[in-house]
Amino acid sequence: MVSKSLDGVLIKKPHQKVRWTEKQLLDFKECADPKTGPAHFMGNFFHIQHPVEGKMLYKPYKFQDTLVQSYHTYRFSINLLSRQMGKTTTAAGYLLWYAMFVPDSTILIAAHKYAGAQEIMQKIRYAYELMPDHIRAGVTSYNKGSIEFENGSRIVAQATTENTGRGMSITLLYCDEFAFVRPTIAREFWTSISPTLATGGKAIITSTPNSDEDQFWLLWTEANKTIDEYGNPLKGGVGQNGFHGFKALWQEHPDRDEQWAKDELGRIGDERFKREMDCEPIIFDETLINGTRLAEMEALDPINRQGQVRWFRKPKKGSIYLISLDPSLGTGGDNAAIQVIEMPSLEQVAEFMHNKTPIAAQIKILKEIGEYIVQCIDEPNNIYYSVENNTLGEAALVTIQDIGEENIPGFFLSEPKAHGNSKRFRKGFNTTHKSKISACAKLKALIETKRLKINSRNLISELKSFVAVGSSYQARPGETDDLVMSMVLAVRMSMLLKKYDAGIDELLRDDLDEIVEPMPTLLV
Repeated sequence: MVSKSLDGVLIKKPHQKVRWTEKQLLDFKECADPKTGPAHFMGNFFHIQHPVEGKMLYKPYKFQDTLVQSYHTYRFSINLLSRQMGKTTTAAGYLLWYAMFVPDSTILIAAHKYAGAQEIMQKIRYAYELMPDHIRAGVTSYNKGSIEFENGSRIVAQATTENTGRGMSITLLYCDEFAFVRPTIAREFWTSISPTLATGGKAIITSTPNSDEDQFWLLWTEANKTIDEYGNPLKGGVGQNGFHGFKALWQEHPDRDEQWAKDELGRIGDERFKREMDCEPIIFDETLINGTRLAEMEALDPINRQGQVRWFRKPKKGSIYLISLDPSLGTGGDNAAIQVIEMPSLEQVAEFMHNKTPIAAQIKILKEIGEYIVQCIDEPNNIYYSVENNTLGEAALVTIQDIGEENIPGFFLSEPKAHGNSKRFRKGFNTTHKSKISACAKLKALIETKRLKINSRNLISELKSFVAVGSSYQARPGETDDLVMSMVLAVRMSMLLKKYDAGIDELLRDDLDEIVEPMPTLLV
């Protein structure tokens, strides 16, 4: 009846003849029921390892019963839950039931990290080993990363990567903490895995929120659009993407009350509490811009497109315009990015971003932006432009020289040569660690005090992944910050102009009474 696995634990041998009592046969039939089986199995035979009480039979709370119903009822379910709500434990029980009572199933656990996948497998293994023989299925392979059962079903646990599950015929996909998978990986994974589910597979996705830009939140948002384009309710309890959405917040946990919330709020802080307990997609992990402010920022749809240039506002007479270019090689790697800022309104009015535009063409686009502004305001003296002159910026300077500064509308703005600096003067702005931190601090102050109006959805998205790394700031791995850096350059240009314009100086001056979150890199 039993044998030892490679780890020395007792498991049930496959294909054994068993003599059952009537009670055992009834237990098995109730567990195998296609509708009520999961609840009966988990309530009677699924053991967990409680952090305080140790080994105990799973006793689901009301919201956990509903969660299992969501798993079982809907082909696609997405579940938004607060931290420490027992979601991985509940998932482990359901996945184990599915493997043992739905023959020939391939179940893939795709977790945020491999350690997370192993944690779920450990919960499955723990429950399996404590289960009576008349309930548990025999196993043909029993490893830390996979279990194969005599009924042809198997459970496989992996970290989520671009290639996870590729080539597998998946019956049931379980994604754990999907919001915390790197966005580029999550998008690639979902694009590659979705076709494997098209022939009838199930998908269960659970997570606490991370941001409103990731793949999880996109799926969650679509799942909660429950009316069609004509305003009619969608049938079947699902959203426009076919997913059923279920949410459970901390208040639904019977062991948590207002005093618990007060204590937890004091321990982890307001922003983290809002994200982890209230399930608001607020970013707090050392982003340059305060997470609450990031969540408030709203983008505008462009009113006009000129090639890759997106215009959010038409230039108007009496205003000053700053045009900043952060160049790129233009061969498909980093993006070239241009920002256009209007003053004194301090509003982003246009933006350009592209990764396959050659440097010469980037300068041509900058020139065309200036020409369009002149066309609108009939005042070339109210335009200032500049480029970041590090590395690739040298090629941009050569192109400007070839075109002729006099042929580009406006004034070519350059930072003054530092006193005592023996190096030759170079036009544009050179970015050093010191100048970057200083400009980032000013950008932070302008956005958090709502003086600088950001209209670009793409720029807001980049700001949400622009985080402290060491003593500086940059995009999270796999993300980009080209739009942010071109905006940083625009801020540096404005800081230079305020030395010569009393109105701009007044606009940009920081009021000591205004509250701005301190720079994360300056916290000690």
